[in-house]
Amino acid sequence: MNILEVSHIDVSYGKSRVISDLSLTVSSGSRTVILGRNGVGKTTLLKSLVGILPISAGSVVFDGSDVAKQKPYQRSLSGIGYVPQGREIIPLLTVNENLELGSLGRPKLRFEEKKAWALDYFPMLKAHLNRNGGVLSGGLQQQLALARCIICEPKMMLLDEPTEGIQPNVVAEIAETLKRIAAETGITILLVEQNLKFARKVAENYFIMQKGTVVASGLTDGLDDETIRKYLSV
Repeated sequence: MNILEVSHIDVSYGKSRVISDLSLTVSSGSRTVILGRNGVGKTTLLKSLVGILPISAGSVVFDGSDVAKQKPYQRSLSGIGYVPQGREIIPLLTVNENLELGSLGRPKLRFEEKKAWALDYFPMLKAHLNRNGGVLSGGLQQQLALARCIICEPKMMLLDEPTEGIQPNVVAEIAETLKRIAAETGITILLVEQNLKFARKVAENYFIMQKGTVVASGLTDGLDDETIRKYLSV
């Protein structure tokens, strides 16, 4: 069953077309990576899926419903979680307060219970709950952003460059944690990533973008050197 079906979408910044006639499908519970050189539209695609940027043509069907005209908060309530590039931790709020942001808009969510559940995946945050988010290392900030995302148990997580500016040992931990989250919760993971080693470790499937559209796809185990040289090498 597909949780996400994107069909022939166009997305523009002003008069500049960035995404053109792009289609892809993501299976429920899968782990998928979007690859491509800088400037091909990967971040623009995620922003269009979460509703930050409008699509000018095509459709976006999430969990059986067309969400193309929904606002970002409506897509969030329907089950789309988003961790943007740069993480966007609120620097002057504590770790605990940043986590509370993930539960806003869901009055029935039992925050303390869900916080404990989320911190089980990111136990290093437990010692920093009363520290401001802005003083944390890049690795801890990324873990905080991921914990903030999963605290409301989304059906799908969109992750934009989750390894950016993070030490290799923490990158390896995050890879294992994402696989554990997917396996234990059934949350679908769709990420944009430049780190090919990380992408291979986390994702089962890949799409490669070039000039605003998908030009290749398949299983990450089958991603060969020729395809990498053609579409990903700088």
